[in-house]
Amino acid sequence: MRSPEPRQLAQSAAEFMERLRARSPRVHCITNTVAQNFTANVLLAAGCIPSMTSSAEEIGSFVAGSNALLVNLGTLDPERRQATDIAVATAAARGLPWVLDPVFVDRSAGRGDFARRLLTGRPSVVRLNQAEFAALAGAAVDRTSAAEFARAHDCVVAISGKADLVSDGARVMQIANGHAFMSQVTAMGCAGSALVAACLAVADDAFTASVVALLLLGVAGEVAAERAKGPGTFAANILDAIYALDGSTLVARARIT
Repeated sequence: MRSPEPRQLAQSAAEFMERLRARSPRVHCITNTVAQNFTANVLLAAGCIPSMTSSAEEIGSFVAGSNALLVNLGTLDPERRQATDIAVATAAARGLPWVLDPVFVDRSAGRGDFARRLLTGRPSVVRLNQAEFAALAGAAVDRTSAAEFARAHDCVVAISGKADLVSDGARVMQIANGHAFMSQVTAMGCAGSALVAACLAVADDAFTASVVALLLLGVAGEVAAERAKGPGTFAANILDAIYALDGSTLVARARIT
């Protein structure tokens, strides 16, 4: 499939914001305990309806009533492991898109094994940082290794870094938007993965949804940093920036190659 032109993707981002606000998709998040509040607020600012339960008794119902699922391995306790298996099975049965964020697979062999098992459940997108990618892929990050990973697992891979890299195995795009403050706020990456899930809920193409989500977050980060005095005020400002994002800002600021 031919890659969209960068300007087309920037224009698509504006359309995605309109869809999110008009449709208010439900996004269920299994995520780490330190990320739940910020992730929920990012989704709310984008116009979505978040839910966060990790109870095995009720997660099937929550996922079944959602439009997309995020599985973040940040807090990988027994309850979340069990809930994850139920959630992924429910998403598969319902044909729901889902995102795997394999947090800290580079720190724990058992966590890596669990993430590899989840990869067999066909996530729509795997969203991770460069160290996590190297641990799962056994290769350093570049356009070739990203494309190979995406083809091997029949998914889109979205790798965060100074510039984010997205590939579906055939197409590759780089998004250079963002600000250094983003690495100084707990749960920013986790919230970014949730935003990918939200965009999947209103998209037909996981590659475009992933590029758009990372662009939305990156541009919001730039706007928020202009008003911030440090990471504390930045964390509040980025919620306002996401809430107020408009098409002209996205098109003017987009740095996609």
